[in-house]
Amino acid sequence: MSIRLPSVLGTIVESALSPHPVDRYLELIDPMLTWRDIRAKVVAVDRPTSRAVRLTLRPTHQWTGHLPGQYVQLSTVIDGVRHTRCFSPANAPSPRGDLELTVTAHEGGFVSRHLFDHAHVGMVVGLSAATGEFVLPAERPRSAVFISGGSGITPVLSMMRTLVAEGHQGAITFLHYARTPDDVAYRTDLAAIAANHPRVDLRVHYTRDAHGEHFTGAHLDEIDHFADAELFVCGPAALMDAVERHHDAAGLTQPLHREAFTLAVPISVDPDAPIDGELTFLRSGRSATNDGRTILDQAESAGLRPDSGCRMGICFSCTAIKKSGCTRNVLTGDTDSEADTQIQLCINAPVGDVEIEV
Repeated sequence: MSIRLPSVLGTIVESALSPHPVDRYLELIDPMLTWRDIRAKVVAVDRPTSRAVRLTLRPTHQWTGHLPGQYVQLSTVIDGVRHTRCFSPANAPSPRGDLELTVTAHEGGFVSRHLFDHAHVGMVVGLSAATGEFVLPAERPRSAVFISGGSGITPVLSMMRTLVAEGHQGAITFLHYARTPDDVAYRTDLAAIAANHPRVDLRVHYTRDAHGEHFTGAHLDEIDHFADAELFVCGPAALMDAVERHHDAAGLTQPLHREAFTLAVPISVDPDAPIDGELTFLRSGRSATNDGRTILDQAESAGLRPDSGCRMGICFSCTAIKKSGCTRNVLTGDTDSEADTQIQLCINAPVGDVEIEV
């Protein structure tokens, strides 16, 4: 369910309900009852491997769809705290707007482990508009080679599924690298696509089997249409860099499209270390020398006015995406060094350099 209000009336309503946005009140009635926020209900759950959960989401009316290859920010509340992570839809764009996200529960992955353990039909999550420049070109390639490693499979699978749905007549090769067969959440789906579409050539290499087949340039040279194909690669940096080096060394003129998909390396933080670093507000283009106060206080001192309410961490109205750096929760002392994470400005302080979308 969703609500559409004329813009003037909506502004009046929001002013009357300040400091909280309208959707903070509507969600008390029904989490899917929204005015501005995009939310989605989980309508199907599958666990195709021992570490992956696949979610089918049905968004509210604010959702405008995605382009093959883009990503979304999914948010969920865990123990009263809202957490946000980025995931790429694996499906071709759907006329109904449904999304298919596959989440791999990595070791130490707080949100991914929670979703793997607790996602269920009827669960409601927050959703952002789709974004990202790693997309299938509007002018479709004559032929394509999709290369992925690990969880980087989802955006290129969305691209391939889109070409197949459009009846693409060019050659398509899908080259995927995984540790073991159990690490390929789309193993059955890929095999079905290759079996039903003769123009699709599927090649999967396992890096931890008896042969240990990591990427080599020969894997591309063995593809008949490689020299004439556009390349799309998403995965660990080592894989992407190796593909790019081979592409350049071969003197190819067809485009190489790449998207980084790496796990953030945790930052070791000494809670007794002196206060230092730069706080960068990306959206407004401002910065400030970290003085140890909460991000909300420092933002206001820099002349910014982020949405805020209680300043006690219980209303969630002052959230923003931390793009990089480490923050400390001033209530609990916990630190968070993951990138692309939604945090509460009123109860988090920077530890060293921090970039945040404010």
